[in-house]
Formats: sequence, structure tokens, C-alpha cells
Amino acid sequence: MSAPGRPPVRSRSGRRRRSAAITVSVLLALVVAGAVVRSATRPAPADTADSTLTVATWNMCGVRQWNCSATGGPAAKNSALRRLVTADGARVLLLQEACSGDLEAARRSLGRSWQLAFQPYSSRDRAGRTTAVRCTGDGRGSAGFAVLSAHPLTAVRVVPSPQPVAGLRRGILCATVAVADVRVCAAHLTLPGGDAAHPSWEYRDDQLKALVAAVPERRTVFGGDFNLAPPNARDPSAWVWPSAAFRAYRECDQDASPRARNTHASGHKLDYLFTGLPRISCAVRDTGVSDHRALLLKVRSG
Repeated sequence: MSAPGRPPVRSRSGRRRRSAAITVSVLLALVVAGAVVRSATRPAPADTADSTLTVATWNMCGVRQWNCSATGGPAAKNSALRRLVTADGARVLLLQEACSGDLEAARRSLGRSWQLAFQPYSSRDRAGRTTAVRCTGDGRGSAGFAVLSAHPLTAVRVVPSPQPVAGLRRGILCATVAVADVRVCAAHLTLPGGDAAHPSWEYRDDQLKALVAAVPERRTVFGGDFNLAPPNARDPSAWVWPSAAFRAYRECDQDASPRARNTHASGHKLDYLFTGLPRISCAVRDTGVSDHRALLLKVRSG
């Protein structure tokens, strides 16, 4: 955690960087309520007999007021999500910028065995007032991020991480896919300049540290929308990445030649899946209904 009071100065290749100055109260003030978990009464069939598990991450761009009004409605996004399950074999989906009502409808459409853990975003103003972010449209509920799973989820928890003093608060949500004994974590990191009170403060470094510290060394798949490019010697933000990310774990598209495929309409890679398990395959899917492409990682879980 960064020292309270002022942003410490960091040096990377002779360049000075500012990190988030987070007090203990801010660090622990994610969301007091736990993540909402929706499930059916009947457990999912154990379809991991081949000892593999496919995990997807996808920023759905489902919050229409966040420049997403032209990316398709709830029905189109539900269909795209179902294709990731039926055509690509995703059994766990890490989702960002989703609406609770839309995801609950998707869960029901996938079948009684599917389980949903959802965590809403919140917005904090300069006076310290915090409000929930609602999706526009009747019955769409809160905006947030989630883990959607074909298998029962256990030990669901929000991981405390530094969040803006004033601005949109995202976060990290973890759960265990018990049938495969794999810990999964969905993360959505703060954009640069995302703190209205301190626009120069950097949060992604400490958020990534909190994420890496929350997962086991091997039996994990974690990722999401990091709002961050892959580390590159010419990138002034490369210092944000913890060394463990690409050393203790391997990213879905790591070692891709000549470089990892982009996952955003801007032509950049912003979405990631890391694992300590053996990687079998990595795929990028353009769903046609988001500014983010979906990333799918198949791992050997046996």
C-alpha cells in the first residue's frame, strides 16, 4: 500500500512516477456489502471430466450511458454471451460493465445450473457521498462486474483494493469453482485520471498488487479489463505491472508472435487472463456488440 498523506515518487529508468496516496480508510472502503450471488437449487453437471476449464473475460459495454448506446441492446448482448458458452465452451465468464438485470436474465436463459456472483460499481463525489451506478432502461438494475459460472461458486469475496477518493469505484471479485478446484478473480481497474480529486494519482499498480496477492500460486485464472497496455520498454506506464504477473503466472496470449492480439476497438490490448495452470489455447472473439473483444483461455485443471 502506498504511504498515506501524499503520493510517493517512484523511479523507473530515470523517470519519476506518482503512485496513489491511499489512506487505510480509503483502502478498505470498497463496498461493505458482499457480492450478490444468484444460483439455482440444482448444482451444475460436472463437465470437467476431461480435466480442462475454459474461462472468458469480456467487457460487455452494457452501461449505455458510458458511450455504449450504439453497441447493441440487452438481447443482442445476451445472445453474444450465450455464443461464448455454446460455441466457445466457456464455463466461467468474468464480466465487466454489465447490468445486474441483464446478467440475471442471461443466467436464467443458460439453465438452472448456472450461478452468478455480481458486484456493483459505486460513484463517490468530492464530499464523500457514495451512490450506486444504475443502468439506464427499465429492469436493468445496477452496473457492475461479475463472475458467471456453469459450476457452483464458493468462497465468493470482494478483494479490498485502493479506489479513487472521488470518482468511479470498480474493484476485484474472486470465487472458487469448486468442481475444478480453481480460484477465479474478475478485476476492473481504474482509468488514468479516474480520481477527480487527484487526477495525477495512479491506482492500477496497487490494484494489481492486491489482485496478485489474492490468488494462489497455481490453481487460478484471473483477469479482466485492466485499462492498461502490455508492458513495453517504451511505454511510460510499464512500471505499473508487478513482476509476478508475467513470471509467476502466464497470460493467455503471452509469447504470441509478434505481439499479443488487441482486445479493444482502439487497437490496444486492455483485457487479460492469467493462470498458473498449463495453458491449452487462447482465443479472441469479436462479439460485435461491444467495444471490447472477448478473451478465452482454456487450461488443464487436472
